[in-house]
Amino acid sequence: MMDEDVRSVVQEGITKLLSGLRTGLDLLATEFDQSPDQAEKGILCSLADIDWVANLSTKIEMTHAFVSGWSEMSGHILSVVQDSKYSSGLWAVKAKLIEVTGKALDAVGYGTVVLPAPSRFHLLKTWLPYIQTTKRSLDGNSKGEMSLQMDSDMWQNVESAIVSMVLALPSDDQADILSEWMKNAEQFRYPDLTEAFEVWCYRSKTAKRRLVGGLNGSSSSNPTVSS
Repeated sequence: MMDEDVRSVVQEGITKLLSGLRTGLDLLATEFDQSPDQAEKGILCSLADIDWVANLSTKIEMTHAFVSGWSEMSGHILSVVQDSKYSSGLWAVKAKLIEVTGKALDAVGYGTVVLPAPSRFHLLKTWLPYIQTTKRSLDGNSKGEMSLQMDSDMWQNVESAIVSMVLALPSDDQADILSEWMKNAEQFRYPDLTEAFEVWCYRSKTAKRRLVGGLNGSSSSNPTVSS
């Protein structure tokens, strides 16, 4: 078992790095006006450090600390980078965010980190629209920064993690995610949740048959008594 002092140091490091990212995001608007390139480099440095500690946390069984911290910050991160001020910029940051988030989704999707169902649903619901829109923007443009290439294996890993997360959610939460996916299927080709949809349909039909069978069985075993 890992020494508690080591765990404490790693936990403190994760907290400090996430706090540093929050500070950088809070200052981003001002720094972006002064020098967009330098502002982006500052956020990228913070994300690179967090990416490194995320990799470290998997090796020392502290992934939960990273995932919990990242999940708590997700709303704030997206509220900043999705501001209209950066609609045509910060592409390296936007791509890196997906890479780091993919590690959190992977940890939750494959059970390395166990979160309550509401927390898993919140994490996925928070990031899925961002991942969809950013992927489409990166794929649909080929000039300047927008030509930023991301590893195809990384995209596949993120998609697989999303599918695993959907399949592990309660049925109602699955229906929520999948209905939104179907509604936007023409607009967003990624991620492909066909497998999750087919499994959900099968499970729903099976559950319905069992329910109907149970009700019929109950009725036949408890016949009404005529007067």
